[in-house]
Amino acid sequence: MIPTPTLFLGLLGLVVLIFAVWRISSRSHELPCPSWLGWMVELDNPFTKANRAATIIGYLQLAPAMKVLDAGCGPGRLTLPAAEAVGPQGEVLALDIQEGMLARVREKAQAAGLQNVAYLQAGLGESRLPPEYYDRAVLVTVLGEIPDQIAALKEIYDALKPGGVLSVTEVIFDPHFQSRASVLRAADQAGFREKDFFGRKLAYSLHLQKPADDIHP
Repeated sequence: MIPTPTLFLGLLGLVVLIFAVWRISSRSHELPCPSWLGWMVELDNPFTKANRAATIIGYLQLAPAMKVLDAGCGPGRLTLPAAEAVGPQGEVLALDIQEGMLARVREKAQAAGLQNVAYLQAGLGESRLPPEYYDRAVLVTVLGEIPDQIAALKEIYDALKPGGVLSVTEVIFDPHFQSRASVLRAADQAGFREKDFFGRKLAYSLHLQKPADDIHP
């Protein structure tokens, strides 16, 4: 029989190995959380407040009639509270590369009686978003899953109205964790400017703003 400490260390080593392989592989391939693990994404992390849905929504200061892009929405942990916050005159686009995730969002939105949620199966950087349409956008532990981060952020930038805000949330527990410095480097190339920072170094929400004077004819 394998001693308990040895078994624990073996399992821990396996988790670390999977974490490392997943992180390295995501640099060249888009590797989102599988839809069958969507239930895990729906859980608020008990070790940090930074990625809790209520916290992120509160920072966004959503108002009725706003239009919100939930990029990499997963099973809709942010989609539904955002839709409730902007009301029936507002709109939330649930965007995800996996139809399985979007199916979960549809089911939950219908059960909640929300009719202001739209759906789009696409990857960021594919130029599928309308220009200057959204007031807010959110990327919650998603950016590290995208190989071409500049293209993804540029598409969000173009889709935001002048003065619009993108909220990027990262927590160290995610295998694709992105540091504040790396996010800012990519965001700067896309045209964003830092607006606000909430949280700490290893668990935070970073607000990036499209300049209000960036108006295209």
